[in-house]
Amino acid sequence: MRIALLMAMLISSLYSIAQEDTWIIEAKDINPARYFGETVANGMIGIVSSPEPMKTSAVVLNGVYDKYGRGRVENILQSFNPMDLDLIINGQMINRDNITDFRQYLDMRHAVFVTSFVHEGTTVTTKVRALRHLPHTALTEVTIEAGSDIDFICHSVISAPDHLREVDNLFAQINRPHVNIPLLSSVAQSPTGRHTVATSSSFVFDEDKHEEPIVIHEDWDANRHFALFHKSLRAGESYTYSIVNSSIATAHVADPHNEAERLTIYAALEGRERLIQYHDKEWDKLWSSDIVIEGDPESQRDVRNFMYHLYSFVRAGSGFSLSPMGLSGLGYNGHVFWDTELWMYPPLLMLHPEIARSLIDYRIDRIAAAQQNAKSHGFEGAMFPWESAEDGSEQTPVWALTGPFQHHITADVAWAAWSYYQVTKDQRWLEERGYPLLVECATFWTSRVERNGPGQYDIKNVIGANEWEENIDNNAFTNAMAKIALKCAHDAAITLGKTPDPDWMHVADNIPILKFEDGVTRENATYNGVTIKQADVNLLAHPLYFYTDREQIQKDLDYYAPRYDAHGPAMGFCTLATLYAQLGEEEKAFDMFQHSYRPNGVPPFGVLGETRNGNSPYFITGAGGALQTLLYGFGGLRITDEGIIETGQNLPKHWKSLKIKADHLAK
Repeated sequence: MRIALLMAMLISSLYSIAQEDTWIIEAKDINPARYFGETVANGMIGIVSSPEPMKTSAVVLNGVYDKYGRGRVENILQSFNPMDLDLIINGQMINRDNITDFRQYLDMRHAVFVTSFVHEGTTVTTKVRALRHLPHTALTEVTIEAGSDIDFICHSVISAPDHLREVDNLFAQINRPHVNIPLLSSVAQSPTGRHTVATSSSFVFDEDKHEEPIVIHEDWDANRHFALFHKSLRAGESYTYSIVNSSIATAHVADPHNEAERLTIYAALEGRERLIQYHDKEWDKLWSSDIVIEGDPESQRDVRNFMYHLYSFVRAGSGFSLSPMGLSGLGYNGHVFWDTELWMYPPLLMLHPEIARSLIDYRIDRIAAAQQNAKSHGFEGAMFPWESAEDGSEQTPVWALTGPFQHHITADVAWAAWSYYQVTKDQRWLEERGYPLLVECATFWTSRVERNGPGQYDIKNVIGANEWEENIDNNAFTNAMAKIALKCAHDAAITLGKTPDPDWMHVADNIPILKFEDGVTRENATYNGVTIKQADVNLLAHPLYFYTDREQIQKDLDYYAPRYDAHGPAMGFCTLATLYAQLGEEEKAFDMFQHSYRPNGVPPFGVLGETRNGNSPYFITGAGGALQTLLYGFGGLRITDEGIIETGQNLPKHWKSLKIKADHLAK
C-alpha cells in the first residue's frame, strides 16, 4: 500500500473557517441548556469544553479510581479543575450575558480547542491544548485585542469537587535572575484515601521578567483559590499570555504533589512556543496514519472526528486502556469493557499498533486479578471481569447481571492479544507477554465448558453480546469466541515451537454453534426471533471472521438485520454496514454507515452519543465501530496470520478514492 503524508492547510482565524475544511469541527447554535462539550485529550488528561466563556466542563485524569458515588464500585475520579479562568474587563466579570460573537471550534489537526468572543469591542480568544508530548500537562493561551482603552484582571483558578478531602491549597514564587514562576498548587486525598491527587499551574508571560505583570494569590475557601494579575491596554493593542498546569496522582507516581509542581515548572520554562511546537510534532506523527476520502468532504470530516477522538483517548506505553466514553467524562464510571477489544482496538491495531499495545498491556498487567476471579467462580485459568478499573477485579455494580455472566470478555482479550502478534510479528512479545495470557484464557475455557458428549461441550448460563438475552445457553458469539480463543493459544504454541495442550483444540472442536432448521445461526438455545439490542450472530462474520462463507453470512444478515433495535448502540449498525460493504452492497453499506452515527450526534458539535438522544458522549466505542467499516468494509483490509492484507475496496459510488495510510503498512 502506498503511504503518503496528507498535508492540510490550517486555518489561523476562527472567522476564516471554510465548510470544506475537514479538520475543523465548529459549534452550531450554542445553547447552554443543550450543550455537549468537545474534548481535547492526550491519553492521560481529558479537558471537556464548556458553554461558558473561559471555563471547562470537566477534567478527567486517566487511571485514577476510587470507591465513591454510583454503584458501590470503583469510579474514575473527578479530580481538581485547574483550567477555569475568570476575566474582568473594566470592572465587569465576563460571562455569557455581556459578550457577543461567541464562537467555538475544534482543530483536529493539532488538537486545539478555540473559543472567541467580543466584549464591548474587545476580542478575546482562548486556545486549549492537552499537550501530547507531556502527558500530565495542559496549555491555555489567551489573546486580548483591545477595541478601546481597557484595564483587565485575569484569575487562574483551581477548584476542587466536594468529594475530595483534606484539600491543601498552596502558592509559591520561584525567582531566578531571568524568570519568575508563580506556582499555584492544590493537593488532596481521594474519597477513601486510596490516592493522593495533585495539580499545579503557573502563568507564562512572553515579556522580559522585569516587564511581567505582578502575580498575587487569593485563597477564598478550601475548595477554590486562584492567582491573578492586572494589565492595561490601549485601543488597538494586543496581549497574549498563557497558563500551564499539570495534574497527577499516586496511580502514576509516588509523590504527586512534588511531581505536579516539577512538571509545571518544566513546562513554564519550556515556554509557549516550544510547547506548541513539540505538541504539534506529536500530532503530526499520529496523523501519519490517516484515512483519506476523495469526493465526500462531509464523510472525511466525520472519519477524522472518529480518529481524532480515538487517538486522543489513549497513548502508547501508558498501560491504560479505554472506557466507552474515553476521557470525555465520567460515563460508565470510566470502566473498561469489551468495547475496548472488539470495537476500539482493531482500528488502532491497524493504524498505530504501538498504541494498541497499551490496551493489551492493561489486561496482561492484571492477570492475577483475573485468576482470582476464575477461582472464585469455580474455574481455572483467568476470568477477566466484565467491568475493569484500577486493579483488574470485577467492578460491575451488583444489580447488573453482566458482571457474573458475560464471560465472552475472556475470549475477547485472547483474540485481541493474538491479533497483536498477527500484525506485529513480535515473537519476543509473544513469548514473554502474549503467550502466558493466551494460556490462562484457554485454561479458563477448558474448565468453563460442560462436557456433555461429542459436539456438546456446552457453555451454559451466560450473557452474550446481545445483553437483552440473559442467562442463556450456547450463545453464538460466546461459543464462537471461545473456540477462537482456544485456537489462538494453540497457534501461539506452534509459533513458539512449544507443544500445545491437546485439550485446547479438542474442546474447541466440540463447542456447538446452534442453527435454525433453515441454516440461520441461532443466537442462543432459546432465541425465538425477538428484537435484539446489538450485534451478536453477525459478529461471527465480522470482526471474528469465524464465518467466511458468503451464503452463511448473507443468510444471517438477512435474518438479524431487521431485528436490531432502532435505538440500539451505534456499533451494532457499524457491523451491518461492514458486512454489506464486504458483500458488494456498497450503497446500502454507506446508508447504514451514516445511520450508525449521524442520528446520534448531539449539539453543538455533533459529538457522538451511544444512542439516539444519548446524553453521555463521546461514545468512542461507536467511533471504533465506524472506523472498522472504513478499514474492513469499504477499505477491504483484513488481519490474518500473514499480517494485514488487502482484499479489494468496496466504495460508495460518489467516493472517488479511499486511501488508508500508516507507516507500518508500507513495509
